[in-house]
Amino acid sequence: MSAEPKLKPFADCRLYGFVDSAYLDSRDPSILASALCDGGADLVQVRAKDASESEVRRLVSAVLPITRAAGVWCVLNDHWTLGCELGVPCVHLGQEDFFDAGYRSVTDLPSAGFRPAMGLSSHAPEQFLRAEAAGADYVAVGPVFPTGTKPGRAAVTLDYVRWAAEHATRPWFAIGGIHEGNLDEVIAAGARRICVVSAILRAPDVGAATRRMRSRIP
Repeated sequence: MSAEPKLKPFADCRLYGFVDSAYLDSRDPSILASALCDGGADLVQVRAKDASESEVRRLVSAVLPITRAAGVWCVLNDHWTLGCELGVPCVHLGQEDFFDAGYRSVTDLPSAGFRPAMGLSSHAPEQFLRAEAAGADYVAVGPVFPTGTKPGRAAVTLDYVRWAAEHATRPWFAIGGIHEGNLDEVIAAGARRICVVSAILRAPDVGAATRRMRSRIP
């Protein structure tokens, strides 16, 4: 049996894709994951807001074998304990899931043996610095632009991207409302790692959209 491909360090990753239950539109999540991996995504997040645990398990079981075979990070949104149980390589948490829950360091998170890597969201410089101090493996910076995936959340604008480009000491990803029409602005502000949700998942050809986005990130 051949060994699984090795995952890239987060610092070497460029494009972060999503299998988001809000954008499935009855499509097979494993096919979407394959298109993202084939198109050049370095990470694929399983995101299922308000879904039952059984539905989250179903999505992970569809996506994880695809990403594992491709040497792509599978990231589970929100569900730390389930990520530990299922052996997902990385779990992404929001500020409210981590700091508001009383955690101060990634080592505070419980695990029964397997411990995933962890990414943290941030919406302002002080949150970014707190995430770095907590030991997050990467930090998300956003939402850069208004986005339907974060209704009611004010955009942090490109100013925050510029701040991260100047001050960050850990890998970070720009996220929120990024599409082909504004990607160059985000890159010009200093981002070298980009998260894209709807602009890829709503494209007629997910694989082609992934390849186009990936080809434009330095």
